Amino acid sequence: MTEDAVEQDAVDRIVAQWHRELPDLELESMALYGRIHRISQKLGSRLHELRSRQGLGRNEFDVLASIRRSGEPFTLSPKEIGATLMLSSGGLTGRLDKLEAAGFIERLPDPADRRGLKVRMTERGGEVIEEAVRTGVDLQLETLAVLTDEERTQLGALLRKLHLGFEDQPFGD
Repeated sequence: MTEDAVEQDAVDRIVAQWHRELPDLELESMALYGRIHRISQKLGSRLHELRSRQGLGRNEFDVLASIRRSGEPFTLSPKEIGATLMLSSGGLTGRLDKLEAAGFIERLPDPADRRGLKVRMTERGGEVIEEAVRTGVDLQLETLAVLTDEERTQLGALLRKLHLGFEDQPFGD
């Protein structure tokens, strides 16, 4: 391959087919979003595999990560967790049930509100989420190793700019 030649990926082949079929269509956006989507899917799949080995699904990871990020004493109300994850109380209950059954959290009465609850991460939950975060970051670093430090900084700035353009729009899974 010459210095000027660029290695083709699956997205290039898809875009070439669309260009052949619809030559008047601007396809750079399709290529950019296609790559973002494929990278996200592949990394997400590998992260899911790692977390499954740690006894966590994506939903359980998100709850534990919210509690861990909150700092000592690693205790939040269900309302605080729901707000962080944009979940209804009904959507959160099942996640808390799974985490409690696994011994990762415990539900305690809220000393400031007789009707309220607090969710506290157990020592075991703290160990599991710390391992999950560390192995996830290692995988992300491994994935980004094909880029130089300068390229990662540039990519981060561009993705931040793109993300800020969407920040006020609703997010649906």
